[in-house]
Amino acid sequence: MRSVKEYLPTVESITVFTPEEIEKFKEECFRTWSNGARIYQQVGAYILMLNTGLRTGEMLGALNSDVDLENKVLHIRQGVKEVRRRDGAQFTSGKEIKIGKLKSASSKRDVPLNATAIAMIEDLRKEFYFGPDAPLVCDENGDYTRPVNFRKRYYRILIAAGIERKGLHSLRHTFATNLVNGTKQADGSIKALSPRQVADLLGHSTSQITEQYYVKKDTTRLIGATDEFEL
Repeated sequence: MRSVKEYLPTVESITVFTPEEIEKFKEECFRTWSNGARIYQQVGAYILMLNTGLRTGEMLGALNSDVDLENKVLHIRQGVKEVRRRDGAQFTSGKEIKIGKLKSASSKRDVPLNATAIAMIEDLRKEFYFGPDAPLVCDENGDYTRPVNFRKRYYRILIAAGIERKGLHSLRHTFATNLVNGTKQADGSIKALSPRQVADLLGHSTSQITEQYYVKKDTTRLIGATDEFEL
């Protein structure tokens, strides 16, 4: 039986949001018109991705029934992608959404939800909710959102916020980077997760994939970490 290898990028291109960019991005996401109506739809999904590390296809493929708020987890079971339309064996004009398997066997997983992630799920459901079998990130008709539209809206937000262009995958990179690099605590210690733990959260088969292709090392967070380890 042939093993399924996870696709790896040929060139290292880890792009992350700085803390300042995250604040600018969030502020623009929830900006409103003068009447109080939001300028952008489905913005909760971008912040949800920033707090879970989901791939775009996983985010758009999640159903309301995949959400378990009681246990604070999101079950990742299927993905969404756009493919060229076909008429039998022949390609035709345009594209259509295809619901199918995830990227790899390890992609099927349960993702923990922090307080912000739960708030974004609730925000998305206030915007559009068509029942448990409908997509969590659905359009105004309760259908799956086209990845191209989801991506275009994201880029509009970046431009309006004055943030350098970054792909949607940067939300995933930022999530992984923050967890592995950790955050400095009041007592000077660093709170972080191991690459293996983050790999499991991202749905990677190995921690080497996570470290090499998803984490941008930030040694500034280690300043002062060795103060109590003089030799």
